[in-house]
Amino acid sequence: KKLPLMVLSMTMAESFRELDAESSLGKALEMGCCIQSSLAKILAEFEIALERDVLQPLNKLSEEELPIILKRKKTLQKLISDWNSIKSRLNQAAKSSTNSAGTAAGPGASSTANKLEILKEEEEEVKRKVEQCKDEYMADLYHFSTKEDSYASYFIKLLEIQAQYHRQSLGSLDSALAELKESHSQTEPFFAADTPVAGYYGVPLEMHLKSLGREIALPIEACVMMLLASGMREEGLFRLAAGASVLRRLKSSLANGSNALEEFYSDPHAVAGALKSYLRELPQPLMTFELYNEWVKAASLKDVDSQVQSLRDTCSRLPQESYNNLRYLIKFLAKLAEHQEVNKMTPSNIAIVLGPNLLRSQQSTGDSMQLDLASVSSIQVVGVVEALIQNADVLFPGEVEFNVSGMFTPPTNRGCNEASLVEDPSPEPSPASAP
Repeated sequence: KKLPLMVLSMTMAESFRELDAESSLGKALEMGCCIQSSLAKILAEFEIALERDVLQPLNKLSEEELPIILKRKKTLQKLISDWNSIKSRLNQAAKSSTNSAGTAAGPGASSTANKLEILKEEEEEVKRKVEQCKDEYMADLYHFSTKEDSYASYFIKLLEIQAQYHRQSLGSLDSALAELKESHSQTEPFFAADTPVAGYYGVPLEMHLKSLGREIALPIEACVMMLLASGMREEGLFRLAAGASVLRRLKSSLANGSNALEEFYSDPHAVAGALKSYLRELPQPLMTFELYNEWVKAASLKDVDSQVQSLRDTCSRLPQESYNNLRYLIKFLAKLAEHQEVNKMTPSNIAIVLGPNLLRSQQSTGDSMQLDLASVSSIQVVGVVEALIQNADVLFPGEVEFNVSGMFTPPTNRGCNEASLVEDPSPEPSPASAP
C-alpha cells in the first residue's frame, strides 16, 4: 500500500469517480487505476521474492561468514608482524652472543646466552601460533570456496527474478494498452486526410502554407510583427528564456490562428521563444536536410566573394516555400542585428541561438534537447547562418514588406519609436524576388 504505484492507483480511482461514466478521460483513468494497482502487486511480489531468495542468503554471507574470514586474516597478519619482529630481535641477539664469545668469559656472556634462549623460545611460540592461525584461515577459505557456486547462483537468481518481474509488468501493460486504445479509438473524432490543419506547430511548411493560402508561415509573420513593434531593442532577444506559462499560451494562440495577441507584445522573449519553437518543430528545417552539406561547404570558403556566390547558389536551390520564408526571416534578423549595440545580438550571437533551429543534418534529428546541444556546438552551422545575416541584402535582394496586417496590429499605446520599425523604409516596396 505504500508503493508509489499504489498511491497513484488510489489517486486515479478518486479522480475518475468525479467524471461521467461515458467520459473518455474517465475511462482512461479507470483503466489506469487498474493497471497501476496490478503493477504495484507485481512489484511487491518481486521485492518479496528478492528479499527471500537473494538478499537473506547474501546477508548471511556478509554478516556471518565473511566477517569471520576477515577477522582471521587480520589476526594472521598481526601474528606474522610479531614473528618478523621477534626474528629481527633474535638475529640481533645472536650477533651480540657471537661478539661476547670472542672476549673473556664472564657474567655478561652468560646473560647474553640466557637472553638468546628466551628469544628462541618466544620465536618458536609465535611461529607455532602463525602456523595454527594460517591453517585455520586456509580452512575458512577452503570452506568458502566450496560454496562459491551456490553464492554465484544467488546472483543468477536475482536476474531471473528481475526478468520475471519485467515480463509480468510488460504483459500487464500490453494487455491494458490494447484494451484502452481500442476503447479510445471508438470515441475519437474522424478527420479526413484533406481536413485543414488546425495546429501549425510541427506541421510541414508546404502543408501549412497551402491550408491557409499564405506565402509566409503564420507563426513566423506574427512573431516578426510583434518583435518589430516591441522587441528590437530588447537585450538578449532569442537568448534569454521566457516564462513557460506565457510561452505556452502564445504558442496555443498561434497554433489555433487566434488574433488575440495584444497581451504578448509586452513580453518579447516569449514571442522570440515561440518563433524558435516553430522553427525547431518543423519536420523539415527551413534550410532543408538535402542542402545541409552545400550550406556547410559554402560557409567554409575563405574567399568572401566565393563564399557569397556559393551561398547564393545554394539559396536558389531551396524549394520556393522555404526560400520565401528564409528570406523573410533573414531580412528581419539583419534588422535585429542593426540594433546590436542595444540588444547585444550580433549576427554571431543570433546565429548561435537560431542556427540549430534553421539548419541541421538529417542524422541529428531526434530528442529536441539533444538536438539543440549537438547543433549549438557546431561552428559550421553558426558560420552558415551568420554569413546569411551579414550578407542579407546581397543574398536576398529587394526589400521585404513588413506590413502589419489587421491580425497583427499592435496595441494603440505602443511608442512611435517602436512602431516605426514596422513600416517599410522604402517609398515603393518591391515584391520578394524569387531565386
